Amino acid sequence: MAESRWGGSCSPRRPDGGGDLRRPDGRTDLPPGTKREYSSYIGTYTFDGSRLVTRVDGASDPSRIGSDQVRGVRFDGERMVLSPPPRQTASGEQFRELTWEKIADE
Repeated sequence: MAESRWGGSCSPRRPDGGGDLRRPDGRTDLPPGTKREYSSYIGTYTFDGSRLVTRVDGASDPSRIGSDQVRGVRFDGERMVLSPPPRQTASGEQFRELTWEKIADE
């Protein structure tokens, strides 16, 4: 089995309409010269069945505070797949997905 680069946790169902996302680099060993990455944000959100929008009020990257983080959402069985908009890199457009698997009803 291939080692997953990203681990993390998500709490998208707080009673006040808020949630948070934490996404650390979950690899056991990093290639030489590579720094471990970490990204997180928290805030209130809306979900229309296919799009999750989080209004960020706290983040590991201060430039995200006050922004809307928009993710496409699709479901695959017990898995929820979040897709941010594509981003431009030096080598072209980058597409990413984050998959969460339901492990409990509560």
